[in-house]
Amino acid sequence: MRKLANLLNIVVFHLLLDAPFLIKMQLKRTPPIGLTSLVIASVTVVWWMPDQAHSAETPATVTTETVDFNRDVRPILNEHCVACHGGVKQAGDVSFVYEESVSWVVEPGDSESSAMIERVLLDDDDDSRMPPPEHGRGLNEQEIATLRAWIDAGAKWGKHWSFEELNRQRLPKLDADEFSRVRLDRFVLEKMRDADLSPNPEADPVRWLRRVSLELTGLPPTPEEADAFQIRVDQNGDRAYAEAVDRLLSSPGYGQRWASIWLDIIRYADSRGLGLDSRRNIWQYRDWVIRAFNSDVPYDVFTIQQLAGDLLDEPSLDDLLATACHRTTQTNEEGGTDDETFRTEAVMDRVSTTWQTWMGLSFGCVQCHSHPYDPIEHDEYYKFLAFFNNTVDSDLGSDAPTYAFPNDIDDFDRAMKLDRQIEAVNNEIWHESEKALSKAGQWQSWSVESSTTNNSTKVENKTIDGHDGYATVGTVARSTKVTLTGQSPANQTITAIQFTGLPKNVERAKAHSEWGYLISHFEVNVLGDGDEKQSIKIAQVVSDEPNPIISPNDSLNPKTRNGAGPYSRIHYPRSTTFVLAEPLQIDEGKKLEIHLSFNGVETGAFPLVAHRGYVRLSGDEVWRDWLERTDQLRGEASELRGQRRRIRSTNTPVMAERSNQWARPSFVFDRGNQLTKTDEVTPATPAFLPELGNDEPSRLDLARWVVDQKNPLTARVAVNRIWSRVFGMGLVMTEEDFGIAGERPSHPELLDDLAYRFQTEMNWSVKRLLREILTSATYRQSSAASEEKLAADVSNQWLARGPRTRLPAETIRDQALAISGLLSQTMYGPPVHPPIPNGIWNPFNAGDKWRTPEQSDPNRYRRTVYTYIKRTIPYPIMASFDAPSREFCTVRRVASNTPTQALMTLNDATFVEASAALAERMRRHEGALAEQIRHGFRLATCREPSAEELEALTTLSHEIASEKDPHALQSVATVLLNMDEVLCK
Repeated sequence: MRKLANLLNIVVFHLLLDAPFLIKMQLKRTPPIGLTSLVIASVTVVWWMPDQAHSAETPATVTTETVDFNRDVRPILNEHCVACHGGVKQAGDVSFVYEESVSWVVEPGDSESSAMIERVLLDDDDDSRMPPPEHGRGLNEQEIATLRAWIDAGAKWGKHWSFEELNRQRLPKLDADEFSRVRLDRFVLEKMRDADLSPNPEADPVRWLRRVSLELTGLPPTPEEADAFQIRVDQNGDRAYAEAVDRLLSSPGYGQRWASIWLDIIRYADSRGLGLDSRRNIWQYRDWVIRAFNSDVPYDVFTIQQLAGDLLDEPSLDDLLATACHRTTQTNEEGGTDDETFRTEAVMDRVSTTWQTWMGLSFGCVQCHSHPYDPIEHDEYYKFLAFFNNTVDSDLGSDAPTYAFPNDIDDFDRAMKLDRQIEAVNNEIWHESEKALSKAGQWQSWSVESSTTNNSTKVENKTIDGHDGYATVGTVARSTKVTLTGQSPANQTITAIQFTGLPKNVERAKAHSEWGYLISHFEVNVLGDGDEKQSIKIAQVVSDEPNPIISPNDSLNPKTRNGAGPYSRIHYPRSTTFVLAEPLQIDEGKKLEIHLSFNGVETGAFPLVAHRGYVRLSGDEVWRDWLERTDQLRGEASELRGQRRRIRSTNTPVMAERSNQWARPSFVFDRGNQLTKTDEVTPATPAFLPELGNDEPSRLDLARWVVDQKNPLTARVAVNRIWSRVFGMGLVMTEEDFGIAGERPSHPELLDDLAYRFQTEMNWSVKRLLREILTSATYRQSSAASEEKLAADVSNQWLARGPRTRLPAETIRDQALAISGLLSQTMYGPPVHPPIPNGIWNPFNAGDKWRTPEQSDPNRYRRTVYTYIKRTIPYPIMASFDAPSREFCTVRRVASNTPTQALMTLNDATFVEASAALAERMRRHEGALAEQIRHGFRLATCREPSAEELEALTTLSHEIASEKDPHALQSVATVLLNMDEVLCK
């Protein structure tokens, strides 16, 4: 076996060094002399270059009747003008991105009087010529004629095709159409004929079945399934194809296959990314995505749940779990980093990911300047960012806020019932707290005589907003305890003590937040004569917000670093109320002593200390009443929480909104620099798209706007992405850019028709869309490509043959495990750790272990979607076959061709074990050697081998047989798993 691997490695490696794009490995029809001949004969190279042709080319002669702004004029402006007159730079206050900006250089209906034409006609040596000589060539005669025709026709400004409203398209009228089976086929056939191409014959039924099985489930059909399908085709014809698609769509494997596509886009990973790149328990979101695909959750619901599920009325656990979508952003745990900086980076990533994922536009560049090509202004970026800027999370190691989701999906309903009961009780407690806190006239200032600390932190007495308080001087140290001492008004009863902490600069902190504080421990003493000291018991701590991340009552525990306070940033003055267990009457002459311990520290460098603060006292009976009314409620909540804790759960990061009272303001960053904030902005969407229709929109309003039928982008982008995964290339090649700089669709009417029907007739059902595509005559074509068709359409843009592409990384591994019989069918759960090469796993965090299960453990052979994804150490198979690191949104994987791919499928432990298991399956099969090899060939390819193929494999078996392996079946299995026919669909 080692000799075989070494020989294969050497031959394949040298051949791949010169391979331009795609490796094609297949058994030839001529029997080889030996293994070397087999391998050399079986490796060929196929060129693949994308066809850049547009669906509609500019006519040779453009007239006022035929000129089209988007097709003919805009490409000229983009090539020659927008570098100086675009969204970034608007020389002379002219921008060819915005219609209103060009009115003074164009006279509609009169090109001779238009400054634009005058300037482009100047001589090359004239400094006023446009474009200037240093910016490139001047316009040629055809380009000038096109601009003239456009202006003379009225200079009508056209909206970019993807910004136009979606409508159902009229079906093409075609003569002699014996090709079309479903609606989309008519659009395809029309374009095919325009390109002087004709459809391929139908693929062999079993080949189609293998293709569609890999497409939908990421696994090949078994020989038994292939035989059964062939019988049904013979008996039922077309109905058998539809039934096969429905069966595969109902398979659990469907969700596992298509979830991987979504997880790329949404940059899902099991680690935090920056700094130590520690583990993040977010696998429950991955499982939710799998369930959502299998349940065919409508795409609009799927979208709303992920963008704003937490803001729905009575959100379910699934709604809350879906919001982990935007908690997959990277977190920097490196000591000394500013959490606000990286929190803002995460919010910006959410903005860019939302636009790339759902609307297919490059929105990220607008954070520094207006968009170079698309009509998006600089400030509109920050208005959109404001939708995501008010969430509770920050760039801290705790991943808070989190939600405890049951490990078993069957416990979701019981857990949700308990959670709603707990929430109802907590709401009652907060209602009582609000009433008590807001009672007018109860708070009195406390006169502070002295303020001291226990360490190098310096404080001084300070009057703040008319109250005696303290302020720190200079830097603060860790574990600071501030002690305040002062007289209490004689004979006053005290029922509650309120501490208010403030930023160092209240006005500046609204835009530039400061580190917050946590009161880790709060102590109150009454000081008498000499050493007399009476400790006062605190019964409860009341926060100024309904759902703080950290329990305020932690302030009563001297052993914790947590406690009440604004965590982790402070924008406004914040208050915490400490309710005494019993009313306190202080005799005349005695003093009150208050200790505020600030033991919290973040990122190893920033002590969470209140830099300024003051104390007020209340003697109102409202707090006695509050204790009595909430005591029973707290008991009920405690009992319910005990029941909830008995449900095994995992804390998963989720989205949660800050209360309106403490909303985080948003500002425009000058040239994208978050340290230079200018105008304050409120949430809004770009003006070039339909209005949101709400004066004070929330993140939920945004989510509904994204999937509103008036939004022209969302359905187009979703349909194009699905089409691309099926055919290997989208109807719009630039999946990530539907803007003006992107490619035009090859089949614009087909895209619009499918997108319109996807959101109307299909009710956003991904399964219904896939069913139509996969049962179409277009998809059922053979993928065989004649030399004539390759010459006319190398990338199959005009769809005159069926799709043939290399399988994605996950499918390559899963298929090998399925063919060999090793694949575990277990679904869901924490990530697993299949074998990886020695020396790969060297994480910065030594506690992050890669524990590979033994060969007897099925977790070693789980589907690849469950493999642990660490951003700084990608799983080798995934990295080799073009899977992204998941650091950022990846709309499409760009296929590569490297020697490591062949070396991976030949030598990686998973593939070696798969070949051994496949050899064992062949060995156990009844019959002679040829029959065993035939059985293995069918398992791998779903078809019978030809006589030449069987002879080639049998000869290989004889030539490299040994005493240890008399038939060399593992070597045969290795060849089978590495055949081009197996690695491609």
